Amino acid sequence: MSLPKAVLLDRDGVINFDSPDYILSPEQWEAIPGSVEAIGRLNRAGIPVAICSNQSGLGRGMMNEDLFHAIHAKMLLAIEEAGGMLTHAAYCPHSPEEGCSCRKPLPGLILEALNALNVDAKDTVMIGDSTRDIQAASAAGVASILVQSGYGNAETILQRCLMINPETKAYPDLAAAVDSILGTA
Repeated sequence: MSLPKAVLLDRDGVINFDSPDYILSPEQWEAIPGSVEAIGRLNRAGIPVAICSNQSGLGRGMMNEDLFHAIHAKMLLAIEEAGGMLTHAAYCPHSPEEGCSCRKPLPGLILEALNALNVDAKDTVMIGDSTRDIQAASAAGVASILVQSGYGNAETILQRCLMINPETKAYPDLAAAVDSILGTA
């Protein structure tokens, strides 16, 4: 397998631990071991990385823009300290009831990232922890990888993802997925 020209990541459950109660403050943001280092390894291999993340806590009024940006800044600092960087961040701030075109499982965030990175869908991989991520990748024509580091029943999520895309590969976490992408597994 050749290296992708870009990797797109969900945030919560992929880069940082997720919570059914949302990540609503910088204090709650905690990197999954090996995740920020994995982003650095992708960058050193010449692969740009972007985030495609639903953040409905904004649209639901559970956090304000300042808190959201503080969480994002904490993540960026952790990635930078691990030798990596994000080339683009696409976030959906809407609640599910708003009916936007960017909220995953729709492909809007992925299409935004592809455009920002100036890469083709066929040369890109989306790594997520939910069926929404795999659905959005499939709708955008992007290959997908499931990581099982989010919350929820990992086996049930995997079975649902395989129904969406029978080619879906699953790994325990982002570090293992990046090992596979880079051929270091």
